[in-house]
Amino acid sequence: MAKQGKKRNDAGVITKVSNSTVVRHTKQAASDAAFVTKKLLRSTGKAAWIAGTTFLILVVPLIVAMDREQQINELESQQASILGTPPLAPAKAKLPCGQRS
Repeated sequence: MAKQGKKRNDAGVITKVSNSTVVRHTKQAASDAAFVTKKLLRSTGKAAWIAGTTFLILVVPLIVAMDREQQINELESQQASILGTPPLAPAKAKLPCGQRS
């Protein structure tokens, strides 16, 4: 009989602890933290998707065009060296009127 009384007393302590304000506030804080984390991860994923697609649309074509231009320059340089003509120097940028380099 002493064991049954002890079990009831233990259950009463557990009930009191689980209904305490500290436990309720802790559960609420954990719930709020989980909600904020979920929102943050969702918005971070959206931002990563936007950055990735923007990179693909704007930067990759630029890289491809620059690579193509470099290959054409190398081909022209090889052809010039095979034919025995000196390679062409890169064109100088024109300065606005009245300015000198």
